[in-house]
Amino acid sequence: MSRYQAPIGVFDSGIGGLSILKALRAELPNESFVYIADSGNAPYGEKGDAFVIERSRALTQTLIHQHGIKALVVACNTATAAASSVLRAEYPDLPLVGVEPALKPAVLLSKTRRIGVLATRGTLASAKFGALMASLASQAEFILQPCDGLAAAIEREDTIKIRALCEEYTPALGEFGLHSGQIDTVVLGCTHYPFISEQLRELTGANVQLIDTGEPVARQTHRLLQTGGKLNSEAASAQTDNSQLFTTGDLASFTLLAKHWLGLPDSFQALKL
Repeated sequence: MSRYQAPIGVFDSGIGGLSILKALRAELPNESFVYIADSGNAPYGEKGDAFVIERSRALTQTLIHQHGIKALVVACNTATAAASSVLRAEYPDLPLVGVEPALKPAVLLSKTRRIGVLATRGTLASAKFGALMASLASQAEFILQPCDGLAAAIEREDTIKIRALCEEYTPALGEFGLHSGQIDTVVLGCTHYPFISEQLRELTGANVQLIDTGEPVARQTHRLLQTGGKLNSEAASAQTDNSQLFTTGDLASFTLLAKHWLGLPDSFQALKL
């Protein structure tokens, strides 16, 4: 397999990274992808850095040695914060794109300069996130809300728990609106959260902007591949899907979710890792 045709590796603690994979597939239709959902060890956001680094290393090694990836997307905010610098040091020749809460795009969009951030406790406590927020402190006020249990509830499709947690965490940010002193922009700081944007929208109101990281990550991946001469210019076959999906968790549930969120055909089956 040539360096052009080699797949792009993507991993997350669970299904959340499917929101990133969806954007990647739209931005890079000629590329193939290998996605690993580490649902058997989810959620990462409520576990320590040492655990997240160990899992990130293991998943990266699997993607490199078993699938020969040409680039890596760490589609998890917590893993990016805890492990991206470690992975870059260990694999300096591998193009790597991480995700981080979209504070910079939110600053550009916010008019009231009050921005809410919903994220896992691990992401909000990380040095990487702290440095990002400090770099933008003069441009906006950020109100942070850790969302314990929310990613796990989304993994389980526990609609009752999801609604209860949304109703607890979202109003805790403060007052929403377009006037001075109100929050007009909310950053979805976990890749799981775009899947519940409708529930969140009911609580913030229609005028508040919800910002996630899928499209910026896809564009950055495109740029890195192009710059490194690894972009695949050959059109993919219309008869062949360009994604392989694996999970360390429940296979049947993950397969259904992947079909739902990615629009995959009924014949699609994920694989157990």
